[in-house]
Amino acid sequence: MSRTTPATLALDKAGVVYTLAAYAYDPNAERVGLQAAEALGVAPGEVLKTLMVKADGKPACVVLASDREVSMKRLAAALGAKSAEMMKPADAERLTGYRVGGVSPFGQKRRVPTVVDEAAAALPEAFVNAGQRGLQARLSPAELVRVLDARIACVT
Repeated sequence: MSRTTPATLALDKAGVVYTLAAYAYDPNAERVGLQAAEALGVAPGEVLKTLMVKADGKPACVVLASDREVSMKRLAAALGAKSAEMMKPADAERLTGYRVGGVSPFGQKRRVPTVVDEAAAALPEAFVNAGQRGLQARLSPAELVRVLDARIACVT
């Protein structure tokens, strides 16, 4: 497994302090973030999932704890939109340059508005996908907000 991805290159360029952790990715896992948390031996709330969505038809990204569900109504409001919906996996892969299960909020092919759930943003450290299935970066969510110029909102 390569530890150099567009995500890690973006983190390095932004001067973010992080550590990498690899785990055995299970392509058959029902919920990838929960499987990652179990494999890493941490609480599910410490592993953040990256979801690609459409808000009023425009792409956006939302980052929240792997054991939480996003409220599309709250997410739409946070993005100043009337509605939001999950992006189709093929569209997310094309837009980000990552495969589903390995989508990172960092180093995407095209930068899109990003919202970080307030509970995730309040954590001192958390894991976020590092751009490859089975590779996570442990960092301060405050750095995620800073680097991505993300909005913080309650989206659960």
